[in-house]
Amino acid sequence: MLYRNYTSAPTGLGQPDLTKGPLYRYDTALPKLPVPTLAETCARYLKSVRPLLNDKEFAETTAAVEEFQKPGGMGEELQKRLLAKANDPKTVNWLEDWWNDLAYFGYRDPVVVYVSYFYAYKDDKLRKKPTHRAAAIIQAAMDFRRQVVDESLSPEMAKKNPLDSSTYKYMFNACRYPAKPSDFELAFDPTKNNHVAVVRHNQFFVFDLIKDGKMLSTADIEAQLDAIVKVAGDRKDPAIGALTSDNRDIWTEARKTLINAGSHNEELLRKIESSIFLVCLDDSSPITRDEVSRACWHGDGRNRFFDKALQFIVFENGKAGFMGEHSVMDGTPTSRLNDYVCSTLTKNKIDHGSATVSSNLETPQKLNFAFNTAVHKVIETSEKNFDELIGKHGLHVLNYEGYGKGLIKKFKCSPDAYVQMIIQLGYYKMHGVSRPTYESAQVRKFQHGRTETCRTVSTESVAWVKAMEDPHVSDAEKTALFKKAIDSHVNYMANAVEGKGCDRHLLGLRLSLKSHETKPRMFTQEIFSRSSHWNLSTSQLSSEYFDGYGWGEVVPDGYGVAYMINEHNLNFNVVALKEMRPDRLHHFLKEAATDMRHIFEQTLIEAPKSKL
Repeated sequence: MLYRNYTSAPTGLGQPDLTKGPLYRYDTALPKLPVPTLAETCARYLKSVRPLLNDKEFAETTAAVEEFQKPGGMGEELQKRLLAKANDPKTVNWLEDWWNDLAYFGYRDPVVVYVSYFYAYKDDKLRKKPTHRAAAIIQAAMDFRRQVVDESLSPEMAKKNPLDSSTYKYMFNACRYPAKPSDFELAFDPTKNNHVAVVRHNQFFVFDLIKDGKMLSTADIEAQLDAIVKVAGDRKDPAIGALTSDNRDIWTEARKTLINAGSHNEELLRKIESSIFLVCLDDSSPITRDEVSRACWHGDGRNRFFDKALQFIVFENGKAGFMGEHSVMDGTPTSRLNDYVCSTLTKNKIDHGSATVSSNLETPQKLNFAFNTAVHKVIETSEKNFDELIGKHGLHVLNYEGYGKGLIKKFKCSPDAYVQMIIQLGYYKMHGVSRPTYESAQVRKFQHGRTETCRTVSTESVAWVKAMEDPHVSDAEKTALFKKAIDSHVNYMANAVEGKGCDRHLLGLRLSLKSHETKPRMFTQEIFSRSSHWNLSTSQLSSEYFDGYGWGEVVPDGYGVAYMINEHNLNFNVVALKEMRPDRLHHFLKEAATDMRHIFEQTLIEAPKSKL
């Protein structure tokens, strides 16, 4: 449900700012991110680690937690400091600056694989020519951009309440910048930067999409793209884009090397960085879901600019997708953008303008960078680093067509919690143990809210997966245990979206310590770090117009599992280092989904009466 120009505040919110358009009208009226009580977070933490520990370990952990939260102890002092920060009138969101730096800008590993994410589109049967499809995507994306810039877009809704829209300011005309010790983001004035950047054979081009205040027609855009393809020819330029795929410290220095190689190089970089978005016209033709997903996730690492907030990718055979840079914007806004692009084109709701190409189109500008030996050397190094990193990874897409949201709802289950249990059972089938699992929980009901952790593994989920693999346990008992596991997950998620998971609060308490102070025992225990070592990093975004979406693992011995829950199918994107055998987890997820259907069709749906 989308917000539709309400002029009075929903229950519990402040008054809307009617000087702003619908998109940002409620941002300052939303409540601030809460700080949970010390007692509830400590209790939630203990409950979350219980299934990971034996009795002796749990007793030791409980003692450390009780020591931490005792009256007059360090926990109480850290809570006071955190509350003081949260209640400071100048603080919009107590977590924001810490989270942006620790999770994103201060993170030095490459963004591609570890931070960036992708969506793979379903085929467009009307637009198989690549420049034709790319032009239509640009036109639809620009229609969405118009609504963001004039603020007429409705904010997303959670039930009856609008969600924070502040990150939409970093959707278009935005770029991440490498810097030591921490990167930063810049958003450029959308009224002064109406050019799109296009990369073909590692060569960058720009042209304006708005001329004399009017948007180019789709036919005009296609003509411009055709001109770019012609000029690019078969020759590939040195791959500046590969530099953006490297470790952030290496890229920081490489960017300086590139700028120093030519007097206009910094200005040319700024053309890419300030563009509305980047369109990548690849010369490859991926076919299978695995091939298309890998091509969208990272491609060849060269025909890209991984710091751009938005990259639309179109392949030689007309297949297409998207790649997002994650630092200042989570997946829900870009999922909305991409769903809008695909759905409006499918339903023919976009004004494509005149079918006749204009006679006065300006020639696209090629960005002719200057290169020297030093630049060639850093590009070569980054290409090698990229190829080695990607070569270690496996990606496998499971498009499970056995059932989808429709049947799960007949089981009277939360579809998201149900699929989380598929993942738990699949992992247990493969590894024989349950390990820490992260699911992203959205906290955008608060000002500048982003995410909290939903810890999927529970005492209840462990009991259930063990029962599922025990042939001596009856289907009725397995179903009863499953209901408990589902209820536990739904309850944790409900608290997490209210800003009451344990992970962000514990992070805030740890960061409230002063440099000279001794860390409380609770924070130095092995289980504290182990409980957030995310062997499974999971999240859901769904669209009937996507053929997949995903990202990389977050720990070397873990998996990135992105999933979509559509009406008649479930889609899992499994990524891991090849040594972790993501192909086998792919197999066990399918097996788990089938096993669950077999049992729950018998126990959760009333069997029809037999005919006499």
